[in-house]
Amino acid sequence: MANTEPNAQGVPADAMRRLAELEPGKPGSIFTSDLSVNEFLLVREAGFKPIGLVLGSSIYHVGIQIGRWGKNQELETLSQAMYHARELAMTRMEAEAAALGADGIVGVRLTVEAREFGNDVAEFIAIGTAVKADHQAPGNTSWRNNKGQPFTSDLSGQDFWTLIRAGYAPLGMVMGTCVYHIAHQRMGAVFSNMGKNVEIEQFTQALYDARELAMARMQAEAEALHAEGVVGVQLNAHNHRWGGHTTEFFSIGTAVRPLRADHEIERPTMVLSLDG
Repeated sequence: MANTEPNAQGVPADAMRRLAELEPGKPGSIFTSDLSVNEFLLVREAGFKPIGLVLGSSIYHVGIQIGRWGKNQELETLSQAMYHARELAMTRMEAEAAALGADGIVGVRLTVEAREFGNDVAEFIAIGTAVKADHQAPGNTSWRNNKGQPFTSDLSGQDFWTLIRAGYAPLGMVMGTCVYHIAHQRMGAVFSNMGKNVEIEQFTQALYDARELAMARMQAEAEALHAEGVVGVQLNAHNHRWGGHTTEFFSIGTAVRPLRADHEIERPTMVLSLDG
């Protein structure tokens, strides 16, 4: 009887069989990729071969936590739920890449999709193209990060090519999240502000605090990877289904390290239009 049980990382047996059939590196083997044609060619030019499309998924029930009506506060139970669900999806994607013997994953997309199983159920999906380097990194070192895992990057193929050519390498996607309850205004304050141009300081402070928590957590992940910095940072706000006074701030980017001391940037190619 075929084994259909997931492995320790939660990757289904069917997925592992699909990856085994790809047989990267063997004559006649094929690869799968969601890279565009231009991205594929630039990733090859940078010295990496796509070897397979990898993904991770987690359908997660997000619990309930009620914020105090008049208080700005992080909803730590919800923050932890959103973080853990994304981490499960990322870990499973990385496990698929490791099964292919990949050095990294490029063009990663990390999304959240609502499902019809219930108001508090969502699917967290990570998907990208596993790649293997033609050569070792400078100094005969591994392209993998300091945790021994394939690097992950949400950079486009064009940005990935530019990064490598300029003497930097991705270490991993780093993220930070914060689900925050924004206090309601008291009725007296609402009436006193009517007709006035005035800053609502408690709202300003709440949003400021929530963004800072998300950014600080992303930075802590980059420090754990011994990164020099984080590029391509996105800082987004999502209301999901919590209502107007509860918002998730989510920051994500690619942590990078230098490959060499000098960083020569490719000179841009001038393009002349043939129109007119």
